[in-house]
Amino acid sequence: MKKVLWAGLAISLAASLSFAGGLPSGSIYGNYVEARTADVYTGPCFANSEVGLTGQLAVFGWKVTKGTWNGVALDDLGVVGVIRASSTLGDVYHTAYPVKAVLIVDERANPEQRLALQSFAKRMGGDLLQDVVRVDYQPIDMSFANGDLHSMKATLTAGNLAKIETRALSENDHICRNEEVWYRPLTKVEHAMPAFAIAHTFKGQGLGEQWSSPDKRSAFVASFTAPSE
Repeated sequence: MKKVLWAGLAISLAASLSFAGGLPSGSIYGNYVEARTADVYTGPCFANSEVGLTGQLAVFGWKVTKGTWNGVALDDLGVVGVIRASSTLGDVYHTAYPVKAVLIVDERANPEQRLALQSFAKRMGGDLLQDVVRVDYQPIDMSFANGDLHSMKATLTAGNLAKIETRALSENDHICRNEEVWYRPLTKVEHAMPAFAIAHTFKGQGLGEQWSSPDKRSAFVASFTAPSE
């Protein structure tokens, strides 16, 4: 199988929580976490054994540090996408579409912010979030050990519906000894680094499937910035 590499993928995270000070006005920025049911950091032997069989399920979310969307301030609010694709996400030989999606919107948002968060997620998620079959409202939290994105120890929760917990990859995670970033992140991010998913769960409704897929090299931790709409 041909390796899928993303030329823009940064293996080291540049300034994260502090880099926002240099952003131009009119930007929205924050942090991003994702996990899927297939390894994203892996070798050919593992990737070939998973493709077409798993990797069609994923949870990914954004936590806005500061910025506006459609003229609405979204500071400190979050939104999470959950998807069920038709095949392995990122497989260059078979399409993952059609894709069904659930959005989980921060319950702290007012009605105007809730609409803006959905619009923001659909723009950032692109085609993956175009067929939203359900929208839920839950408290959304994203945190990092010692408040440091570089730690790679991230926790994303969307109430009791979805959760991702990550840690940095270690030497013990190099099983084949020829692992690389095999799949790019599901959405556009500024900086990204593969991580180990300690937990990855979805317990909600709407996709006809619930899952728990822990202990995989299946996550990304990143920051994002985008022009405000």
